[in-house]
Amino acid sequence: MTQTPGSPDVTLSADDRARLDQVFMQVVLDVQGQVQQTQPQREGTLAAMFHKEQMGDALQGCAMLIAGWNENRVDGAGVDRAARALRGLELGELAERVERLRGIADTGV
Repeated sequence: MTQTPGSPDVTLSADDRARLDQVFMQVVLDVQGQVQQTQPQREGTLAAMFHKEQMGDALQGCAMLIAGWNENRVDGAGVDRAARALRGLELGELAERVERLRGIADTGV
């Protein structure tokens, strides 16, 4: 695993990716599932719009993570986008899990 200079992406070896694929996908799929089950925290149109935007950002971040994973890297922008949106949805524990994906080859998350 290497941190690309000037980039928040983390590059993985093909062996690390193969070994950690199930763990990575379990985290991402769990995040996606929990995000899709959330409801707006308050009533009203504005709250619903904010919630929809946060959900979209979290799911887009997950899509970025999967795309990066398919290229043997943990996409730093995807991590940041998903984590920020998850915190907006008050899913702090999930945000921390996503952020720990940067160190997946070191820790196995």
